[in-house]
Amino acid sequence: LTPRAHAHAHAHARAHARARRRARTRPGPGGRGESADARLWMQIRHRSPKGPPGMGSNTRNNDGKNKMMRECDCGRRYPFYGAVFGVILGILLLYNLFRSEDESVIIPMESTVHVSTWNIAAINNNPFEYWITSDDPSYKVLMSSVQNFINDPGVHDVEVGQVFTPEMALNLQRHMQNMEWPGVEKAMAKYNKELKHRRIISGFMKDESIGAKRLVSMPDRVTNTIHLDSYEVHRPTVINCYDGRLDNLQTWWRLWQRFMFEDEHMFPKAEKKKKVAEMLGPISRFKYPALTEEEERISLALQTVVVAIFDSILVYMMDKVASSTWQGLRTTMCNKLNRNKVARTLSILGERYRDRDVIFIQEAASSFVLRATNDEKIGSEYHILAPQEMDPKRDQNSLIFLRRRSWQFDTVRELSHLITKELEAWAKMENKKLPVAKGDVFAISIRDNFGRPYVLASFHGDTNGLATLPVVTAVHTCISKLSGNYRLIFGLDANVYEKGSRKKQDMQEFVQAYKEMEMRSCWGSTPRSNNYTTYNARTYLQPQLNKAAKPSEMSTKGDKNPKDFIIFYARDFQEIRTMKDNTGDGKYVENMVFPTLSFPSDHAVLSTSLAILRDDDREETDP
Repeated sequence: LTPRAHAHAHAHARAHARARRRARTRPGPGGRGESADARLWMQIRHRSPKGPPGMGSNTRNNDGKNKMMRECDCGRRYPFYGAVFGVILGILLLYNLFRSEDESVIIPMESTVHVSTWNIAAINNNPFEYWITSDDPSYKVLMSSVQNFINDPGVHDVEVGQVFTPEMALNLQRHMQNMEWPGVEKAMAKYNKELKHRRIISGFMKDESIGAKRLVSMPDRVTNTIHLDSYEVHRPTVINCYDGRLDNLQTWWRLWQRFMFEDEHMFPKAEKKKKVAEMLGPISRFKYPALTEEEERISLALQTVVVAIFDSILVYMMDKVASSTWQGLRTTMCNKLNRNKVARTLSILGERYRDRDVIFIQEAASSFVLRATNDEKIGSEYHILAPQEMDPKRDQNSLIFLRRRSWQFDTVRELSHLITKELEAWAKMENKKLPVAKGDVFAISIRDNFGRPYVLASFHGDTNGLATLPVVTAVHTCISKLSGNYRLIFGLDANVYEKGSRKKQDMQEFVQAYKEMEMRSCWGSTPRSNNYTTYNARTYLQPQLNKAAKPSEMSTKGDKNPKDFIIFYARDFQEIRTMKDNTGDGKYVENMVFPTLSFPSDHAVLSTSLAILRDDDREETDP
């Protein structure tokens, strides 16, 4: 097409979209009469679109029409040539009107907004912690063997002293004395008089008081995987991505001592290199009242003894159930679930969701912002927006990806601090702690390319979802105080539950609450409580065995809940189509636990297309 005809087609497409919106809301004669489609085509047929700049007057446009009619008359005289001409012209018009790469023809967000939201967290440092869907039969054999070992160890339920030997304990005692920790002798006395005589499974691994006192989980949290400026270090244990070989207890113990007490690293905010053991801290009885006063005083030494015993039992168990396969399987899982997690996440977004006008992201590491910005597909198509106050330690930041061709970026303004002020006022009134941390909630105001104002918000709720209602209310209050008629689109991991309780936010209560604020969600007017966006369950290869689930118990003991939402004011939008994806291929497989080796998150991607209902404040300028 010539540039003039091309521009004319552009203007015609815009006129068609405006007429279609008017036709949807305009009744026919007497409230009935001709259909909306008939009225729409009547408007377009009898309306000459304004010629874009450089096209000239309507007279020139009419001349162009007359010329085309003369060409059509030629077609009547010569039917074959007219038919060929018509086919070619039709193909060219359709191609230029609908090819998505041409920004001058397809106008993003003129009548529809395409939105996705995704909590990209999931796998922590332990690749074995949650059941995954895997086609590898060795994975199923391993996890089944571990489960059987824990539930029925038989002759393998030996005393702790046969696994973590007294000789190992003496080595550990010398290291801890060199650290000048208080209570080393009392901690070792506890080992010699009590711990070494316990059975490794029935007396140690299944002891719930160890979990209640955080004697394994606290040191594991600090030392499992340590992120340094240019590299990571891992404690030599089964439950992380340690890349050395742990073929037997002797090899493991040599590596473990070196990691904890010999090697030094420059830790964040440290003035000099430190040993990993120096990063451990006392465990507070105030926070964990299961501890006795003496255990609190000696908690540095005691937790080190207990986590050493725990790690030794894991190595012993893996040698018994899968000595030839577990380390290779762990490497495969770490590569896909941990080491290549960010690359796979960006690949899914770039290949499947590159057409979204806005993508809300939750639980992102601060380093993810740079990776996304530099990604060839995502960085070229989206502006990556992050809160001004991010949390670089928790790696649970909310982000917003904005499609470059859809928004006026010189109108961006962050509103997160205003929402935090509303939450602070709520917390003070309710005499409660502030329900969010830095980076949990991120909100901006911005105008689209037609000048229409929006508030866009992304939020990651707490584990039990109790912060979700206060945050949604705070966003609603904040918008009501802004000068302007803003449209809200809010993507969130609400962390609500199909069956709530006093300690967990019920999904239907959440729905009723946002409806009272005249909001609606991508799930329609009556969201189903069993429309799940998470399905995961803990295995037996992690410290909290009371939370472990057999394959037959995944649905009842796992996290299978409708946690993710896209909400908006009902006056502004109408959901057209909503989809969820737990495969990375744009499909959702019901009753499948995830993450999988190809889908790296324990939350599904949630996507919707929203029809714009209110268009009264649109600025009629070319985007």
